Amino acid sequence: MAPPFTEQQQRRRRAGLALSMIALAVLAVLALAGALVVSHYITSAPAPAPAPPRPGPAPDTGGWDLAAEHALATAPMVALPPQSAQPQPMTTERAGDPIVVPPAGQTAGRWVAGGFPSTPEGALGQLKVLDEAAMRGGDPATYALGYRTLALPGAPQPENTGLYSLLRSMRSSAGLNPTGPLPDLTVTYQVTHGQIKGVVDDGRYVVACVLGQLSVDYQGQTLTAGVGDCQALRHVGGDWRISPGPLAAPAPCAWPGSADAVHAGYRDLRS
Repeated sequence: MAPPFTEQQQRRRRAGLALSMIALAVLAVLALAGALVVSHYITSAPAPAPAPPRPGPAPDTGGWDLAAEHALATAPMVALPPQSAQPQPMTTERAGDPIVVPPAGQTAGRWVAGGFPSTPEGALGQLKVLDEAAMRGGDPATYALGYRTLALPGAPQPENTGLYSLLRSMRSSAGLNPTGPLPDLTVTYQVTHGQIKGVVDDGRYVVACVLGQLSVDYQGQTLTAGVGDCQALRHVGGDWRISPGPLAAPAPCAWPGSADAVHAGYRDLRS
């Protein structure tokens, strides 16, 4: 008869099982994101033209081109299979020259640095520091808190974002507490690539996308995946903030530096 497992072996087996469930949850969320992109293509066929609306007072848009913002935010990104997010060989090909991300102008007393320049690269830098700070620890509540520190009134709720769904599904699938710190769980998100999806409103509105390596360590077992995030941002009051309006279309998720990442348009980030 085989000897019984020691307590340490049992802990490793439980950790391995939990991490397997986390991996499945990550792939499931990425598959759902891809399905949303595909469904957008399917359901975005031109509809019959509606009857012309009756003349009325123009809505107060505050000087923002809301129609252009909506079109840019919701335009679908490149769709990739979930397997693209798994570790894979790097490629020497590039989607373009590296993007130079400027430094934050405000760091003192701020959990999420800010004060980035009013440029598309500045918007990309803001999203990078937000995601890296808010994803640390793998707590959906922490991510939601970081997101809300930058969200303008009328912005999408953090619970509707892809990163929040990813963290929530990871914990739920592994049978872990839904929120709060866990001593055996370490989660980091390191952004290495990005792209500017588009710019409207004279550069005051940008949809920026980042791509990074998500690393999950649970009781000594490690999982890594390439995860992307796109957000719509407005530059107001000297800061880039999460914009009111629709949630940006899901970002392509690929292993950073892979051929799939290049195909999706991600470029190296430089500081």
